[in-house]
Amino acid sequence: MSESRPPHVMILGVGCILFRDEGFGVRLIEELQRRYTFPENVSVIDGGVLGINLMGVMAEADHLIVVDVIRNKGVPGDRYRLSGKQIPERIRAKNSLHQIDFLEALTLCQALDHVPETVIVGVEPEDIETLDTALTPTVRAQVDAVIGMVLAELDRLKVPYSQGAAENVPGHSITDC
Repeated sequence: MSESRPPHVMILGVGCILFRDEGFGVRLIEELQRRYTFPENVSVIDGGVLGINLMGVMAEADHLIVVDVIRNKGVPGDRYRLSGKQIPERIRAKNSLHQIDFLEALTLCQALDHVPETVIVGVEPEDIETLDTALTPTVRAQVDAVIGMVLAELDRLKVPYSQGAAENVPGHSITDC
């Protein structure tokens, strides 16, 4: 009797931690790793600003949950969930260099004939221009809610997780940022 492998789910945080809220995706990944343990078929990845260089890693996933800031002309701290046809719409509204590369990498996955089912969750940033590694209080206040959005996606995919980080996971609390 052969066992089918569970789908590979990747939670990918992108952004540059040097520019305040621009680092939200990476900081949220650090917090997820600090608070939760995930099964082997779930990868929790700090994608930083690697953009197009993430194409090979992204193509390995069956389901991709991306965490980032999303400039959508809303109020700082507004939360968003983009999926399906909403994602290509964002290509016309490129907000930062890493988003250009990330969206192009996602599009280029088609050349590998494997585009993961993708959902992007995030918040409207308050400040992505100031050179500072701390998130603004407005955006930092949305961390728990966006973690809830990521966990809701895992629930939708019927992927288990548990509170309590795996041992020896480096990082610090997002409240330190």
